[in-house]
Amino acid sequence: MGKIKISWMVFLTGGVLGILFASLISLGNPPNMGVCGICFIRDIAGALGLHHTEKLSYIRPEILGFILGAFIIGVFTKEFKVIGGSSPIIRFTISFFVAMGALVFLGCPIRMLGRLAGGDWTALAGLLGFIVGIWVGALFLKGGFTLGKAQEVSKINGFIIPIVALCLFILLLAKPSFIVLTPKGHAPIVISIIAGLLIGIFAQRSRLCFAGGIRDIILMKDFHLFSGILGFFLFCLLGNLLLGQFKPGVSPGVHTNYIASFLGMLLVGWGSVLIGGCPFRQTILAGYGNTDSGISFLGMIAGVAVAHNFMIAGSAAGVLSNGIIAMIIGIGVFFIIGFTNKVKI
Repeated sequence: MGKIKISWMVFLTGGVLGILFASLISLGNPPNMGVCGICFIRDIAGALGLHHTEKLSYIRPEILGFILGAFIIGVFTKEFKVIGGSSPIIRFTISFFVAMGALVFLGCPIRMLGRLAGGDWTALAGLLGFIVGIWVGALFLKGGFTLGKAQEVSKINGFIIPIVALCLFILLLAKPSFIVLTPKGHAPIVISIIAGLLIGIFAQRSRLCFAGGIRDIILMKDFHLFSGILGFFLFCLLGNLLLGQFKPGVSPGVHTNYIASFLGMLLVGWGSVLIGGCPFRQTILAGYGNTDSGISFLGMIAGVAVAHNFMIAGSAAGVLSNGIIAMIIGIGVFFIIGFTNKVKI
């Protein structure tokens, strides 16, 4: 029998994330992009010169806070355990296409639901694709898909991603000439890093995962992680209503190519199930010792850079054929990976 009940810690984590999502928009982050696991990684890649869209170049403190918050609380609770070695190249490849899919849609699962909570009905196509992708991924899991078992590795491996996050924060404060920092479209640094740290701490404790919440319903009728999705949407919606940010229609900066949105988020949902967590969850895991998730984080950085350098990413003007072709290739790659890493389906 499935467990249809609310997990209050996960619900609270989603609520905190929802409130901060809406609040960060009012404080300067882009419309319906208070928090986005992929768009913010894209901005960091731009700041480092990995793509050349200057207006999308900024070292986002929220992402650094996710990592450092998870690291700090993981060490404090003695849950900082360094493991890895579970098909790193395949994880990198899957994460690469997950990031490209999210940028074709224009947002990770957090931003997808945040757009809906802001009245952007165009995100429904992405939500449908996300659910279908998770369902397909669940079929592969039921058929025996596995990337192998992670094992303990040298502790220094687990410190690399947090150290990188700390170095990036120093660069953000120092503002050297070789870093590209767009002057607009972001909340104050202090508020953003505090918000990121809070989210990282809560997410590490609750294990919130947007793909996992739907996956567990499909596989086990378990609504534990879905509590966080529910909490996020309700509090984000409430925050947007109170701040006057709920505006039904099409959000600024998004497109209405529903096929591209569906395919992009299908890859995000499918890939997230195969690697064991959505982009947000992978970032949190990378913060407290999971080197496989660290590889996934690097794969997402590579994916966002390629998406912009090869004009795959969507924009307000729409999605080029490059984006559709990339999504079809990604689907093919996921099928190959799925069928070559399982017992049966």
